[in-house]
This record gives sequence, structure tokens and C-alpha cells, in this order.
Amino acid sequence: MKTRPEVPAIEIARASAADAAALHELQRRAYRSEAELYDDWTIPPLVEPLAATERALVEMHVLKATQGGRIVGAVRGRIDGDTCHVGRLMVHPDFQGRGIGSQLMRALECASPQVQRFELFTGERSARNLQVYSRLGYRELRRATLSARVTLVYLEKRRA
Repeated sequence: MKTRPEVPAIEIARASAADAAALHELQRRAYRSEAELYDDWTIPPLVEPLAATERALVEMHVLKATQGGRIVGAVRGRIDGDTCHVGRLMVHPDFQGRGIGSQLMRALECASPQVQRFELFTGERSARNLQVYSRLGYRELRRATLSARVTLVYLEKRRA
């Protein structure tokens, strides 16, 4: 009888400047599916320069999910008053569907005890994203047209 090798646990920690290049590459891989969904290869996560990723690591709360030392997911949070604006939730395509995105979201919420609400957006065609956010307690706030192809759905979650 064969036993399966032990799979290293997912660890979530604050990302550092040394993670910039890996996070930038992960972002390009993770957001390809969104570009395909909208047939738009100019979405911000795909055209953002490395310098913007580096700046985010200084200006925002960026968490990374690692497995066996490899970065497999990340999320950004920017605090503005009583709101944490959540952005760039991403999971490597090979690791999607394992709850890593949900773990990152919960970790960001726990790391931001001073805020009363969380706000984020995703595209209206991004059914999987909308499902994850709904499961985490996020509710639709408004919609905004970004382009002829893309309508954004803004969601929020308030602390109880």
C-alpha cells in the first residue's frame, strides 16, 4: 500500500520587499483567467509594472500564502479611515479551489481590527470570485461600468 507524500501546510504571513518579483509574476499568472474571461489583456493586474508591486509592499498591508517556501497566493489591503480596501486577491492557478483565497481574506480581516468595513470589487462575469466573496459575508454595494466589456461589482463586509 502506497502512502501519499505529506503536503506542506499553507502559511500566511506579511509579504516583504524581497517578495516583489515573485508576487509580480504570480499576479500575471493568476489574472490570465480574468483576461480570458473578458477578452481583455490590458486589465490592470496584467499591465502593472514591477515598480507598482514594490510600492504596494510599502504602502499597503500585503499578505502572502506560501507552501513549502513557494508563494502561491496573496492579497492587498489599503486602510482609509474605517475602511480596508481589498485588492489583488490572487492564487496561483495550480492551487485554486483549495480555500487559499478564503484563508487570505480571513487573515487580512484579522490583521485589520481597527476598521469597520471591507470593500472590494470584481468583474460581474467573475462568478467564482463572487461566490467566494458571498460565502465570506460580502454583499453587493454597487456596480460601475469600466468599459464596454467590463462591469465591476463592488462588495462590502461590515464588522458585526
